[in-house]
Amino acid sequence: MRLISKSPRETKDAGKRLGRKLRAGDTVCLYGDLGSGKTTFVKGVAGSLGIPEREIASASFTIISEHEAKPPLYHIDLYRIDSEADLETTGVYDYIGGDGIAVIEWAEKMPETEVAVRVAINIFPGDEREIVIEGMEEDP
Repeated sequence: MRLISKSPRETKDAGKRLGRKLRAGDTVCLYGDLGSGKTTFVKGVAGSLGIPEREIASASFTIISEHEAKPPLYHIDLYRIDSEADLETTGVYDYIGGDGIAVIEWAEKMPETEVAVRVAINIFPGDEREIVIEGMEEDP
């Protein structure tokens, strides 16, 4: 599915629509350049789970943020990961396919997981973004 977002609000709304379809054990891999709106999209996913938007921040220094919800949300940001060895030490694989929903920013820094929903966010002029979602049986 391909969407055009004309504002951060619309990017959040797209994340919220996807979030309503996600279940425990699901993994969402986010791809996009710095500033493309990946964290904004995660705020929408979190909102669909009842997690306040203010609790979702760019996790670039934390790597993994756990958010209580049913199911729990694991916000993973691999921006600072430089190698497979670095990735192994984070424990990221413990969160994939587990009891919660794992949403991974900078997912290109890890080997692809076949069961993931892939979300690519491309920057267009101004606040417009192209959001391409693959791996869902139904449109979010």
